[in-house]
Amino acid sequence: MIIVTGIVDVRPDGLDEALTISLEHVRRSRTEPGCMLHTVHQDVEDANRVVFLEHWTDRAALVDHFAVPASRGFAAAITALASTPPVMTLYEAEPFTP
Repeated sequence: MIIVTGIVDVRPDGLDEALTISLEHVRRSRTEPGCMLHTVHQDVEDANRVVFLEHWTDRAALVDHFAVPASRGFAAAITALASTPPVMTLYEAEPFTP
């Protein structure tokens, strides 16, 4: 499984638009093959920080997600609303049952 975290610090004047396009993006992404989880959150300590959490079945599914034109369009749009460059981190993981 691939886990992706993303953090975008959004300019205050772009927050409403960022939240709108982020919600549209995660809802669309959830329909893609290999998407197990795709969520967006607003940081309760910094309202201008938007945080994404994604789970993908494998690297191929994530690569396919990045190739979707709407995903590339979203990345460009959210970056244009950011006050600093967005940060995305990818992890390979396996479920663990105690």
